[in-house]
Amino acid sequence: MESSKTLFFALISLLFSFISCCIVSAQTQEALIECLSRKFSLSETLRIVYLPNTTSYNNLLQSSIQNLRYSSSSTPKPLMIIAPKRETQVQAVVVCCKEQGLQLRVRSGGHDYEGLSYRSRSPFVVLDLSHFRSIDVDVDDKLAWVDSGATLGELYYNIAKTSGNLGFPAGLCPTVGVGGHISGGGIGTLMRKYGLAADNVIDARLVDAKGRILDRGTMGEDLFWALRGGGGGSFGVILSWKIKLVEVPPVVTVSAVHRTLQQNATNLVSRWQSIADKLHEDLFMRVLLQKVDGTIQVSFNSLFLGEANQLLPMIEKSLPELGLEAKDCKQMTWIQSVLEFAGYSSADPTDVLLKKDPPYGKSPFKGKSDFVMEPIPEKALEGFWKLFLEDNTVLFKIIILDPLGGKMNKISNSATPFPHRKGNLYNIQYMVKWGDDGKDDQQHLDFIERLYNYMTPYVSKSPRRAYINYRDLDLGSNGEGNYTSYFAARTWGLKYFKSNFKRLGQVKAAIDKDNFFRSEQSIPPMHASKKKRGG
Repeated sequence: MESSKTLFFALISLLFSFISCCIVSAQTQEALIECLSRKFSLSETLRIVYLPNTTSYNNLLQSSIQNLRYSSSSTPKPLMIIAPKRETQVQAVVVCCKEQGLQLRVRSGGHDYEGLSYRSRSPFVVLDLSHFRSIDVDVDDKLAWVDSGATLGELYYNIAKTSGNLGFPAGLCPTVGVGGHISGGGIGTLMRKYGLAADNVIDARLVDAKGRILDRGTMGEDLFWALRGGGGGSFGVILSWKIKLVEVPPVVTVSAVHRTLQQNATNLVSRWQSIADKLHEDLFMRVLLQKVDGTIQVSFNSLFLGEANQLLPMIEKSLPELGLEAKDCKQMTWIQSVLEFAGYSSADPTDVLLKKDPPYGKSPFKGKSDFVMEPIPEKALEGFWKLFLEDNTVLFKIIILDPLGGKMNKISNSATPFPHRKGNLYNIQYMVKWGDDGKDDQQHLDFIERLYNYMTPYVSKSPRRAYINYRDLDLGSNGEGNYTSYFAARTWGLKYFKSNFKRLGQVKAAIDKDNFFRSEQSIPPMHASKKKRGG
């Protein structure tokens, strides 16, 4: 009887707590809408605000969630989604959210590996930039202005539509939002020739925590430096980027060679490690490792900025063991190579790059990353293959090795916040995906953790480094609330940014000392009184 009473009162308490929460949420929504309507009309406000329990809210929320781990009913949802159409509306959203003490998460493409652009532990609002997709290409000056809400696919499509000999060095996935990608640096197939996406930015427009619109001239060089690789969501809402376009030849060559363990793949990977960063900067050769028919298949996928008859002797000299032949090579235009590396066919129409869903579909996934500074011994590779093959319950697992070197070695590690240049051979991305029923989350997470732990002796150290665009909360997380200790955040911050993290903290203190723009892995302000404690 006593236990029944206890259960009854517990349920009553839970009910009142739920009702109270709903009342508080409704009051907060009302106050925010009222604030916005003071900046522009109520009717205009309601056209850009999406409230929960409506079809339009759910459709917009789900539209750019790429990691289905964070689309379940248990994932915290925003109090509202605001999708502004004008810059003044973005300014008003920032000012009003700050006035109401609400977290603001800014979403461009929704590819954040940990979903931080659309979820939070505190009451929050999503500022969705899907209406900010303008792309203005200036062929004569080889420049473009691109809004943060545009996707890489849209950017590539618009460049190719206006010119056959211009491109842009950025990522492979066409549905990634420009805003988040450039904010984290932006590696891709052209980086060995032209550097990162962020290396090719010459201006930006940003709404800061005070609601001001700043460009490079008014924000100053320190903040402009921080935006180009310091990670998204820390310094303000980046509205648009002015980028330098790069020259690409009329004909490029894409090649692919697949080898299994039984076909000497281990030796090939070992040899690739010693030459991939030293190849001519016109050649990008990445390695993909997957389980196929009970063994490991290693794929050597290349983009060469030239014709096949130039590529073949180059590979014969540097990596003859690969056995690259003319039949393995396909000549095409640069935009067709974008299709190939995105998972489409070079024969597909280029407007497939405008699709909202990635060609490989959406699923729950977990990613991690490493940087390698010395070749991994063959014996260690063999141990990794064994571990990779042992778990038959993980349905999809892939390891991607992206070579550095070339132009990346010619740019200082402090030129932008991205520090993984000189001294690094290649980047590793570990990825596991699984079904969307959510039943196998933990076994997949455990598997990728085992792979990651195994690699500890063979990758960068002091600290072990990671790529911010492959965000990984396993590395550490900020505390809740406005105050985040800069020195506690060094646990994860040094892994992404090394010594550049100190300068990022100083920039943050100058532009957003109250830490309005924050997340579980945003840059915390390093206040002047604490600088003496180290970087």
